[in-house]
Amino acid sequence: MDGTIRSRRRVLIKDRVRADGFVRASALAEEFGVSVMTIHRDLDALQTQGWLARVRGGATAAPSETFHGDIAQRRTAMAREKRALATAALEQVRPGDTVMLDESTTCLHLAERLAERAPLTVITYFQPVVTMLAGVPGITLIALGGEYFPAYDAFLGLYTAEGVAKVRADTFFMSTTAVAGNRCYHHSQATVQVKRAMLASASRSVLVVDHTKFTRDGLYALAPLSHFDLVLADDGLPVAEQRRVRDSGATLTVVGVP
Repeated sequence: MDGTIRSRRRVLIKDRVRADGFVRASALAEEFGVSVMTIHRDLDALQTQGWLARVRGGATAAPSETFHGDIAQRRTAMAREKRALATAALEQVRPGDTVMLDESTTCLHLAERLAERAPLTVITYFQPVVTMLAGVPGITLIALGGEYFPAYDAFLGLYTAEGVAKVRADTFFMSTTAVAGNRCYHHSQATVQVKRAMLASASRSVLVVDHTKFTRDGLYALAPLSHFDLVLADDGLPVAEQRRVRDSGATLTVVGVP
């Protein structure tokens, strides 16, 4: 019974934070008749799931340098840049390849174009890609299960990573929430676990990132830029930052945005 009450309260908290943008922990404690400590635990759980970001005094759902927003918010952000990057990424795909896609909305744009390179085998844990490519002629789809994270609309964590270890791909395409010090970071430890497994299971890896990722901070270190065979970034990335990326040993291609 207590677990049901807690789950319902967290759903209401998530909806309140998304609607208002920012909510104080003290106000939530008063509204739900629980301690501030209990609210902090709720906010910690919702942050882990990717619904919000803990900030001083409460929580916010507004995208920022340290929080990239849930899937609905990410789908509308930097759409022109992501389409241009997806077009460049498509040039790295050959008919007959097996490709892995992460849960990024940039790779969702790539998925929209993959039928142009059929026949292909596509491996993913991202539900929108599964829905998009299911039944598409020439696409053999391998969907990886695990624990479902609604904020990411993806299956993540240990069981997903174990599934990745059982397959092999020619190329893994991925994005990340932040690039700092020439290293990729992500806010979700469960996501990092799966992406590291995919990096280990692919012959090549391509990082696809719009320039705003270089202005953000992340929590969990994922991989250095030099680990990738190719980094694709849009031309909004400052020249000085381009130079730093190349100085790190990474192969960078700058993609023009129409």
